[in-house]
Order: sequence, then C-alpha cells, then structure tokens
Amino acid sequence: MHVAIIGGGPGGLYTAALLKRLDPRRRITVWERNPADVTFGFGVVLSDETLGGIEHADPVVFEALERHFVRWDDIDIVHRGTRHTSGGHRFAALGRRRLLEILHDRCRALGVELRFGTEAPPPDRLAGTHDLVVAADGVHSATRESYAEAFGPRLTGHRCRYIWLAADFALDAFRFEIAETEHGVMQLHGYPYAADASTVIVEMREEVWRAAGFDAPDERDSVARCAKIFADTLGGRPLQSNKSAWTTFRTVVNDRWSHGNVVLLGDAAHTAHFSIGSGTKLAVEDALALAACLEEQPALPEALAAYEAERRPVVASTQRAARASLEWFEDLSRYLDLPPRRFAFNLLTRSRRVTHENLRLRDARFTESVEREFGCPPGTPPMFTPLRLRGLTLRNRVIVSPMDMYSATDGVPGDFHLVHLGARALGGAGLVMTEMVCVSAEGRITPGCAGLYTGRQGEAWRRITDFVHAQAPGTAIGVQLGHSGRKGSTRLMWEGIDEPLPDGNWPLVAASPLPYKPGSQIPRALSRAQLTDIREQFAAAAGRAARAGFDLLELHCAHGYLLSGFLSPLTNHRTDAYGGSPEKRLRFPLEVFDAVRAVWPQERPMTVRISATDWAEGGTSGDEAVAIARAFAAHGADAVDVSTGQVVADERPEYGRSYQTPYADRVRNEAGVPVIAVGAISSWDDVNSLILAGRADLCALARPHLYDPHWTLHAAAEQGYEGPGAVWPTPYRAGSRRPVTGRADGPRPRLTLRGGPQDV
Repeated sequence: MHVAIIGGGPGGLYTAALLKRLDPRRRITVWERNPADVTFGFGVVLSDETLGGIEHADPVVFEALERHFVRWDDIDIVHRGTRHTSGGHRFAALGRRRLLEILHDRCRALGVELRFGTEAPPPDRLAGTHDLVVAADGVHSATRESYAEAFGPRLTGHRCRYIWLAADFALDAFRFEIAETEHGVMQLHGYPYAADASTVIVEMREEVWRAAGFDAPDERDSVARCAKIFADTLGGRPLQSNKSAWTTFRTVVNDRWSHGNVVLLGDAAHTAHFSIGSGTKLAVEDALALAACLEEQPALPEALAAYEAERRPVVASTQRAARASLEWFEDLSRYLDLPPRRFAFNLLTRSRRVTHENLRLRDARFTESVEREFGCPPGTPPMFTPLRLRGLTLRNRVIVSPMDMYSATDGVPGDFHLVHLGARALGGAGLVMTEMVCVSAEGRITPGCAGLYTGRQGEAWRRITDFVHAQAPGTAIGVQLGHSGRKGSTRLMWEGIDEPLPDGNWPLVAASPLPYKPGSQIPRALSRAQLTDIREQFAAAAGRAARAGFDLLELHCAHGYLLSGFLSPLTNHRTDAYGGSPEKRLRFPLEVFDAVRAVWPQERPMTVRISATDWAEGGTSGDEAVAIARAFAAHGADAVDVSTGQVVADERPEYGRSYQTPYADRVRNEAGVPVIAVGAISSWDDVNSLILAGRADLCALARPHLYDPHWTLHAAAEQGYEGPGAVWPTPYRAGSRRPVTGRADGPRPRLTLRGGPQDV
C-alpha cells in the first residue's frame, strides 16, 4: 500500500507511524508545508484514555511522551478576587513542539518519508498515484474544500475572539480567571506544559474585543495588554507570542469523511473547542481507529466505512460537549452574579461531561462546600432540597413531566389515569403533572385526550387528586391546561402520530389558517369573538381544576398547540392586534393567562410551558424566548417550564443528553425567573448537576418515569439518602433497599506464584 498523508501535525504524523509500524512494507509519505521546526500554539493536553490507547498501540511513542509530561490535578477558578480550587482532575500536558519532535523521530526510525516545507500535490493527483490519501491538513483543509460536494462540510463561526500565548513559568493548576473590565468580560485559560512554561489563552466576545481596541493590527501591543489585564495570574511576568493572532473558533462538521480513497482525519474532519482540550486528542484517536480498521477490514472501502462508523458517534458526543463549553464562555456574563462557589461549580460542569457525582468523587470537599452554599442540609443531595412556589412547598426538585396517555373516554379520565398518576405519585416525585388536559371537545388532540370542560370530568379528576393527597402525602399534583389548535383531530399516537382521523373529524382553529403538515386539516383563523370564547373556556376549566383539588396549574403555550401558535412567527401570520411584533403575538396568550390567574386560587402557583426555539429558520429566537418568559413572570407566573420545538413539522432538533437545558439555563439566568428544565434528562446525577449549577430550579422527567414509576425513590436509595425529600409510602418501606442478589464473584486470589523450571 502506498499512502500519502497531507499535513504534518500530530494526527498526520501519528497515522504515518502507526501504519508503518503495523506493516513495514507500506510506502508512506507525509507532506507538511511548514519547516520541521515551525509550529503554532504551545502546549497540548492529552487524557488518560488517549494515552492508554497510545501505550497499547506504540509503547515507544508512549515512553517518549511520558518522559516529557507535566502532570497536575487541580483546577483554579478566579472570579472577583476569590480563588476556588477543585482537585482530582488528572491532566497531562507537554509542549506541542516536543510532541512533534517525538513523532518526527518515530516516523524516521520506522522509515516514513517526511517532506517538510513542501506543499502536497493536489489531492486528485495523489488519489490517482496512491492507494490511500489521508487528509490531516487542519481546520482550513484544502483537501476538504477540493471535494466539498462529496464531503459536505459545514463550518460554523462563533462569537468570541481568542489569542494563543505563553508564559515563561509553570502554573500550578489549570487556571480560569475572569476579568470584568470597562469594556466587558474577558477570560483567561491557562495550564502548564513544561517545568518552565504555560499556555495562556485570552478570550472575549467580539464586541468586547472591538470595544477594547484589540482589533488594531498590533500584535506586540495586544500581547502586552493581555499580560497587564491578567497580571495577578502572571505575577507581573510578560507573555510570549508565536506568530499569535486574534481569531474566532470555527466548528467543522462533515456529512461524510471519505471519498474514494481519500479520508479526512482530525481538524479536517471535525473540530472541538479548545476549552475542553480535545483537538489533538481527537486527531490521535482518529489515527488509532483508522489504523485498526485498515488492519481489520478486508478492503479499503470497508475499512474507511468502519473508521467513520466507529469515530462519528464519539466525535459527535465530544462536539456537543465542546459546543456547550464554548457557548458557556460566550455567555459568561449571565453567570457572574451567581454565588461564588456555585459559579465555580457551574464553570466546571459547563460541558455536562463533568457532573455532580463525578466531581464529588474527584473532590468531595469542594463539592460539599458548593452544596452548603446552595443550602443543602448535611447528607442531602441537591435534588432533595425543597422549593417553595407561593403557598406550595415541593419536597424535592423532581417533576413527573406531562405525558399524553390518549386513554380517556369523552374527555373523562378513568382507572388507567388513576393507576398511572397514582403510581408515579407513590414513586416519590415532588410534583406529578397530568397530561395536557383540554379546555373543550374541539380543543382535543385526539379522541382519547382528557378534558376539563364538563362537571363529570372534574369529578373524575377529583378522584385522582384525592388519592394522591391521601396515599402519597407530601406529593403535589398539577394540571396542565391546553388547546390543540391546528394539531387537533388526529389519531391516537400509536395509530399514527399527527395523522388526521380517517373519519369523525372536528373543525380546527388556530392563529392563522396554516396546516401543521401536508395532508393535515386546514384550521380557521380565530375571530375576535372566538378568541373571547376560548379565553373563557380556559378560565372555566381552571375553575374546575381548582375545585378538583389540583395544587398547581400549568398553561400549555408550547409544542405548536393553540397558544404556542400565537407566539411563534412561523405559525402566526395575523395582521391584527394579535400578530406581527413579539409583543402582539404575546397578547392573546397573556390574556388567557390573566383570565386563568383570576380564577385560580391566589395561594396556588401557576407555571407556563413554552417552546424556547422552534428548531427552524425564522422561528422563535433566544431573545424572544427570554422576553416571553419575562412577560409571563410579570403577569404572575411562578415558574417557566422551558421546552423546545414541535411547533412546525419541518423542524431540525439537535438531540442529545439534556439537549433542551441550555434554553432553560438562559431563561433562568437572563429573565431572572425560576425554571423547569425538561428534555432527555435521564439520571439523578443530571438533576443534581443542573440544580446545583443554577441552570434550573426543577427538573421534569417523562420517559424515565415510564420505565420506573419509583424513579425518585430509587434515586434516593442509590445515593444513600433517607430524609424528608424522599419518603417511602408506609406499605412500601420494606422495598426501600435494593434486594440482595446471589454472589457472582468467587474468592479473591491471595497469592501469586511465579513460574519456574519446576513448573515446566
């Protein structure tokens, strides 16, 4: 096999060394346009996981790296003159130049041809003369651009400027320092990479960068000013540049990583923000996977397909974490007023890779100090601290999220609802929510949806609330009121979600006469008189909900249903007083809220569920979501339930673990209103992390409670918590400990005998 590698960075060099080591017959040539002794940047951080892969694949490279590593455990966070230190993080770093020298030596020893200061021939020419072309030519990859139609690259710019510098001494920890200047917030990321050197990255929002005058093309002045701003961290020492320039980070994503015999690797294929230190790590891991797949697969097409299949999910997960971290630093100013230890905890958990439990294992003392600042009683996880909303005190921060069951008859909840909601109330959550309960027969989504538009329905709900209050004391039960709007008159979910009924349809109404999707029924635009009628329907349903004994009421203004349809510019095309500007689109939902609040008992709280993004171009923006939350809070909402999407059928959500929580985070910390986070929150560790970091006040979980009705009680048992935030029902107390299972482990060997001649 004749292999061409374009780019002499760590990814390209390590690929060359691995391929040559695995098969010395391979002819491998590396083209690097820069001289051998030229590189950009300073230090490189590698994880224990990556180092383990290197050690297994090439002990020679690992041993050379090991001799030059600087290792440390601590992260320092300096904010408003106070330093908080968290330990147990285990970092290993070395100079980028040293890393390249080690890889140069290894490649030469193995017989790889290195061509420095030489532009690679065009990729199409290399593809014709080589069996494999590895494009490791970085974020500005010319190879990727040459085959743009095949690779489908998508490059996203971001809102911060940063500059890569160095200091001539070793920091004693990974250091984050926040500087609040007259021009805005600036931050330093620093870490040691040698006994006498540290990497220092200075970063700030674009508008801060311009206001501070850093856009002037004077590198020496920029470096000197950065050293002055962060003089405390640097001890008054200067900073050094290596052809450093202010730049913006670009996220690179490709639809495909290979085309014919050309394959992308490292930053050419994908990038991850430097704040989680994963660029070199990902490139090295790409090299390991590519080399392994070439060994394991019978032919090149299968090998390249296997390489992409193996690496793409790992890279996608890392990029999600990197984006969360990147956006945290872009929006740093929203967290500045958090209590100091919670600010530090928020920073440490920004990517959602580090969690409350993970951090507790690394540094219990630091984590306990954050919990004390938050107000956790001794031995109480954050999720089991109480929260008061008006006259209602929730004993913990867990909500059973509203979940449509499509099991009512003529809008009347039956035995199924009693068992379903009753079982989850017995499971320990602080608040159990009904499904969306419709305010009229015409406002149902399906014929199986529950309602509160008749006295009989109210009586049936009273049976359920009485059960919860009597058999699960301490658990609150809330009702979610809504109207389907243009998404009504459809089949039961398992018969065809959002598909119109085959017969027996009822007429639909909405803000504007727009069908939900092709083939959906076209709704009528609501007249002023009809708006008044629907507002009164909501108020009447709220009155029945109060008499039925619900503790909390949530107004459903999300997911493309009627009130959500007024809020989104994609579904509200009205030209009257209820359409146009965000303020006008808010008018009818606020009128309904006011009407409901007027009849809902003052001591009982009200929440509002919103879709903070439509996941579609031209939809609700982040700024509008914050404004919507502020408006409802000003009218008396006690918390905002921050969901996303389901407003238009052609949405493109970015799914992932707790993928909606950044929207709740923004609403909470910009609008200053308590929020409920929802969406792919699946573990008690996630709940603890979100609550303690100040990203949410309550967490609503749906599917986990379908999988395990006693999810909250089991979360308490798994954390060894037995306090008032999670009380087992008396008949169930015998099950409050995990059942004993049979031993699967044998006796542990006590002696290890070394073999000798007598054993032969």
